[in-house]
Amino acid sequence: MSIWDRIGDFIARMSASARGGALDISEALKTAFAGDPELRRRVAFSVAMIALSAKMAKADGVVTQDEIRAFQEIFQIPHEETRNVARLYNLAQADVAGFESYAARMAALCGSGRENCGILEDILDGLFHIAKADGVLHEREGAFLRRIAEIFRVSEAHYQFIRARHLDLGEADPFAVLGIGHDLPFEEVKKHYRKLVASNHPDRLIARGLPQEFIAIATNRLAAINSAYEMIEKGARA
Repeated sequence: MSIWDRIGDFIARMSASARGGALDISEALKTAFAGDPELRRRVAFSVAMIALSAKMAKADGVVTQDEIRAFQEIFQIPHEETRNVARLYNLAQADVAGFESYAARMAALCGSGRENCGILEDILDGLFHIAKADGVLHEREGAFLRRIAEIFRVSEAHYQFIRARHLDLGEADPFAVLGIGHDLPFEEVKKHYRKLVASNHPDRLIARGLPQEFIAIATNRLAAINSAYEMIEKGARA
């Protein structure tokens, strides 16, 4: 059974709950698939990406076609599941829990060590990808993302590192994209770059719970890292 079948089951339960009154998706995730923690993490990640995307769109007030396309790039949704995903997106916008409460509950799935929980960075990366899709990171979207980062206990320095990956490289500092200082010798830059490539390989992300269907996040991340390194390498050869 694919992750989409599991998500479909979860959405069906949520739809039934919505008919009965107030809906709290994040609360439902605490008990969903309780007998299979790994499956719960995978479903929780998928639901978090969909629900927080919906809440970000609600905060911004406008859902553009570019954002919808970016959403579809990340999710690679099977045609037969698009209706279920749309249902969850709409349910999330009607969810009684505010986005801060929702994000906190998602972070709690990582336990007390969530400062090092990579899947939270994956969620933040995906939200950045969607937010920037129309070519502009709007003020409300930026405030939303920064608050999510605070709840996820992402440091300010690491938040700027993530943000830099999503800026156009005509504007972004390639050293910031790699999370290093300008004074680092090129040989050390190369070593750091290789570590980043290894740690952000799609297989690594899948191993820590990122569903196979969401590897576009890893692909986009690696593309930004590679582009930044190429710019630095050109400068070193000049």
